[in-house]
Amino acid sequence: MPRLLLLLAFLGVSTPLHAQSPLRWGGDSEGGAPFVEADPNDPTKMVGFDVEIAELVARRLGREAQFVQIAFSSLDQSARRGDFDIGLSGIEDIPARRASLAASLPYYEFREVITVRAADRGRFSSLAELRGRRVATLGGTMAYDLLLQAERDHGIVAVSYDDDVHPYSDLALGRVDAVLLDHVLAERAMRRTAGLFTHSAAVAIGHYIIITAPENTALRERVDDVLREAMRDGTLEAIFRKWQVWNDDQPRLYARLLETASAEPTRTESVDAGTPPGGGDRLSTALPRYLPSLLRAALITLVLSCASMALAVLLGVAIATGRVYGGPAIRAALTGYVEVMRGTPVLLQLFVIYYGVADVIRLPAFAAALLGLGLNYAAYESEIYRSALEAVPRGQLEAARILGLTRWQTLRLVRAPQAFRLALAPMTNDFVALLKDSSLVSVLTVVELTKQTQIFATNVGSWLVPGLLCAALYLAMSLPLSHVARRLEQRWKVVPS
Repeated sequence: MPRLLLLLAFLGVSTPLHAQSPLRWGGDSEGGAPFVEADPNDPTKMVGFDVEIAELVARRLGREAQFVQIAFSSLDQSARRGDFDIGLSGIEDIPARRASLAASLPYYEFREVITVRAADRGRFSSLAELRGRRVATLGGTMAYDLLLQAERDHGIVAVSYDDDVHPYSDLALGRVDAVLLDHVLAERAMRRTAGLFTHSAAVAIGHYIIITAPENTALRERVDDVLREAMRDGTLEAIFRKWQVWNDDQPRLYARLLETASAEPTRTESVDAGTPPGGGDRLSTALPRYLPSLLRAALITLVLSCASMALAVLLGVAIATGRVYGGPAIRAALTGYVEVMRGTPVLLQLFVIYYGVADVIRLPAFAAALLGLGLNYAAYESEIYRSALEAVPRGQLEAARILGLTRWQTLRLVRAPQAFRLALAPMTNDFVALLKDSSLVSVLTVVELTKQTQIFATNVGSWLVPGLLCAALYLAMSLPLSHVARRLEQRWKVVPS
């Protein structure tokens, strides 16, 4: 037995470092350059300065880096769940994040800057000058909180996006008047899109950090040690120079952090907005501020859903009627439409309607969302109505014909009323489904209920209360509809003779 223990001890000591468990790090590669993006030469590999920092941390901890794809808006929640060991993807240092996670010291200092069209560089250089204008940013960020504050102080219109690419493309198209985001993203956007200009003055100063689960304080300390060492030996500088994001702000940041090994992380400070970003709010103080926004977003969801359902019903009736009464060519064309709309994702259809045809027609976001949902659900509604029309007993149709009713009179007076009773229940189910699918339109910058809840949850560092509020609002909208539908079904149901 002693020999066995000695052998096991020897094997444990002699195990190579690469045999340890990999260091799983989370990031978002969707539109994530220069932080994290798929290598154009090999899409299976990730490149970016955050990729190199993650590999640096893993290497100095004697582990192998393993990338885990996580949506940017879900990084905090995934960190708390333990979906990865460390997370970095341009993650901002805000008090709410430090309160709910184990966060590293800052490794990069950025400036929140305003980007406008080149023709407007002399008109708009501050948030105050953008009164009444649409200003875009990435949702759930420090910049978004700055825009919410500017809505109250300067009367701008804050527009939230799910990625950092489309704000700048929409700026070039004229859908928004300015973009407020990190200077790293702004400089990349100007290289990618012609006709843009970024003001160098900082609206606010922020920092990128590495996050991990709140209980992983030991790992956080080791990550801090790696970052300090990389600051001293120039490794971080070399990485940032390679990606062309090194500037004079970084040496000053590193000097402050290295003055003492126990230095507290630099806090985010506001430069132009007048008050610190709201991302530091705790739930008790954030709830009164976000509740009106949730109620407005719920109203947007309800109006959008009702308008889209009305469009879907009108188109669905027309399609079903055409498929039942139309000639072969009409039936084939309408069947093709139904199969295409049902066979492709509604999210893809929304992207095509809003972004894909922007060079031909630039629909407002709400109009594109209404059209996309209406066209998609029209295909499903048409199948309900077609089957309901065909379920009406043929004897009644023959009786109507004997009585001398025209085809239109038979449809209007005999077939349609009975078909409506049959279609009511599935129509109600479709409306409730549409009410929930309306959350997809956030990709078109429509801030509906789910999107506003996501922003709320990100800024307070918890999904529990925002999620419960969101669920309650959805139930408040859907339950009355279900009750009305049941009453109508009860009233109009056929009583057996």
